[in-house]
Amino acid sequence: MEPQLWCCEGDGPPIPRAYRDSNLLTDRVLHALLRVEDMYLPAPNYFKCVQREISPYMRRIVAAWMLEVCEEQKCEEEVFPLAMNYMDRILSVEPTKKNHLQLLGAACMFLASKLKETIPLTAEKLCIYTDNSVTPSQLLQMELLVLNKLKWDLASPTPLDFIDHFLSQLPMLLENNVCQNAAVNGTVLDCFIILSG
Repeated sequence: MEPQLWCCEGDGPPIPRAYRDSNLLTDRVLHALLRVEDMYLPAPNYFKCVQREISPYMRRIVAAWMLEVCEEQKCEEEVFPLAMNYMDRILSVEPTKKNHLQLLGAACMFLASKLKETIPLTAEKLCIYTDNSVTPSQLLQMELLVLNKLKWDLASPTPLDFIDHFLSQLPMLLENNVCQNAAVNGTVLDCFIILSG
């Protein structure tokens, strides 16, 4: 007797997926993304000019913690880079105490999760990930502070927004041997620079 599957694997029609819209992969859209990206970049020198207590290694520790939380919670792939963008933009304009850095990171994940997830992270769950060093009310207060400082402008582009544009150009690059020539003289990134130039 042949084993039967009790789950829905293989039964029924495949789940329909949306086709890539070629209108969203045009150079016009890519150039618009590049223009918009400039509006959402944090100040490059905020550790010297704005932050007095926080150093790059502290940011790195909080970023690693945020990534670990996103991975354990199986967040959408856009949540982590978006949360990091929020955190860097806040650190660019608001001096932050080092004992508030994890709270800031949690609030940024909370907001990014609300924007990108169908079932977002909860305040209680994020507080557990801080070993309860943060209360839900503190997290909600920090969320409001972040929203206020960012002027409720949360739709910043992330590197993931650019990937489809680059991948859509890959067949043309391979066809024209542009990648092979660039690989001899440089890196794969040179392929995209040549293409966009």
